[in-house]
Amino acid sequence: MKTIPYGKHHITKRDIQAVTEVLRSDFLTQGGGVEKFENSFSDYVGSKYSVAVSNGTSALQLAICALNIKQGQKVITTPITFVATANCIRHYGGEVVFSDIQSDTYLMDLDSVEELLRSAKLGEYVGIIPVNFSGKVINLAQLRKIADQYNLWIIEDACHSLGGFFIDDKGQKQPSGNGQFADISIFSFHPIKHITSGEGGMLTTNSQHLYKKLIQLRTHGITKDMACFRNNAILAGGIEDNKYPSWYMEMQVLGFNYRMTDIQAALGESQLKKADEKLENRKKIAKRYFEAFKNQPFVISQSGYFNDHAYHLYIIEVEHRKALYDFLRTKNIYTQIHYFPCHLMPYYQELGWKENDMPNAENYYRHCISVPMFPTLTIKEQKYVIKNIVEFYDKKLYIDSLKP
Repeated sequence: MKTIPYGKHHITKRDIQAVTEVLRSDFLTQGGGVEKFENSFSDYVGSKYSVAVSNGTSALQLAICALNIKQGQKVITTPITFVATANCIRHYGGEVVFSDIQSDTYLMDLDSVEELLRSAKLGEYVGIIPVNFSGKVINLAQLRKIADQYNLWIIEDACHSLGGFFIDDKGQKQPSGNGQFADISIFSFHPIKHITSGEGGMLTTNSQHLYKKLIQLRTHGITKDMACFRNNAILAGGIEDNKYPSWYMEMQVLGFNYRMTDIQAALGESQLKKADEKLENRKKIAKRYFEAFKNQPFVISQSGYFNDHAYHLYIIEVEHRKALYDFLRTKNIYTQIHYFPCHLMPYYQELGWKENDMPNAENYYRHCISVPMFPTLTIKEQKYVIKNIVEFYDKKLYIDSLKP
């Protein structure tokens, strides 16, 4: 059996053609292709505005910057995420406060969030960054009620959940990133995500004010919008008939170069057209895993099968996880662990976080393993993965790992 990775990108001939057309065009950087991708993405998730950027991390940093976090202000997030989610807070001088996860969903426990807020001084916290871990979308309607009670903003980390949704208390389907409840949502287009642009990211929002800030911050803090200009006619140079020259621009805030290229946008736009088909394939794969593992005694917990889940990852919790991981590699099956809890990273331990602070997250980490999940995983490959996992436990192949 050839190597089966835990995740894998899928590039079609149409994707290659879309990129080739840009390479033959007049614009390679941020031209009309970026705007086209942004508009298509807004249509897909249901948001008013989208802002394409260089990667998911830059999306997080722009979101935090646009929301004006100040030194020492506290933001709540989950320890089960990639470190970029927490790090964006620290880059702007904010204080990260982790809140434990629910054992069944692996998402931020909203009861724990409320407990943190009730015990804090008014104004001590400014925001919350929930993570739609593995593709399961948190109940943003419920979180919005909590945030409004304490005057907090919400950044939805939706890097795992493109195409996922939750059902609100009115029975309405609410797609991840639609801007109805989060101030800003962010997505990643890393190659193993639902769609890829090579590297790339997107921010979505329904706030015109935030949209304009994000657009400006993305490009060095510069604006070419005459309605926003602040300088007088003399400094503008050559102004005539109350019109600024076409070359004129202003840097009004300290921004970044987080732009996406037209090359990336063309790939992202092409991939977006098949996003639903890829998502349905992921759901079929998840359903087969669920059926195969639901009655197995070695499975402590698993992602399960839900129509609203985007299935960036499929996770099972097991004993003897390290031995299973090593065994599967000998069979050319490459799994992964998502994630080492952020609060136990050395950097955050130096800030005072320690073992047993997040018992649910730490217990989850001791048992979790992400099995292969990507749209082109074949039934034959998946059966091979399942067969080897079951045999590992049926034949007690972990015994050798228990010897001193």
